[in-house]
Amino acid sequence: GYHRGLFENAVEDHSREQVSGLLLLYSSYIFHVVESCSSTIHLIIQDLASLQNQGHSALLQEIKVLVVAHNIPTRLFPDWYAATATSPVTCPQGSTQSQSTAEVVAECLTLLLKAAACIQSFEDDSEDMNENIHTLAPELLIPVETINYLYNAEECASPEDFLRIYLSPSQPALDSETVWPVPAHFSA
Repeated sequence: GYHRGLFENAVEDHSREQVSGLLLLYSSYIFHVVESCSSTIHLIIQDLASLQNQGHSALLQEIKVLVVAHNIPTRLFPDWYAATATSPVTCPQGSTQSQSTAEVVAECLTLLLKAAACIQSFEDDSEDMNENIHTLAPELLIPVETINYLYNAEECASPEDFLRIYLSPSQPALDSETVWPVPAHFSA
């Protein structure tokens, strides 16, 4: 309900693009992919940052932003879907600890691409697609250990940290702006 209300308000109040994506619900985690224009994504991250600032009474806590990508040619998901992981999905012991955070994120993106392809096939083949979405095959769900690893990864920013980095101006020093001390010599 929170996500649906947030997305509807973003579209209505700001004349933005529709939101599509996937919300994976685990017993103690939520993992979601949001597809929309960059201004809507920014609005959603701002809302998540304000949620996190509510402290222990917040609906969602300990939020991390993994990836924000721009100029993607097509959407993965035709609509907004939710799926529940009814039993914990696990991966082999210690498999994520030998990988870098970038490799683990890439692995998550690969699983999400497979889930999107599966959802597309549900949409093409089934009259009752929502029933199939709720029962995504376990091999398409992101393992709990992977989510826990990313939750603890320092490279994954909180919404507040992401916004601070995203909104801060980058100021690369151009060669023409660099000032070098030059000794002055005057002759009379």
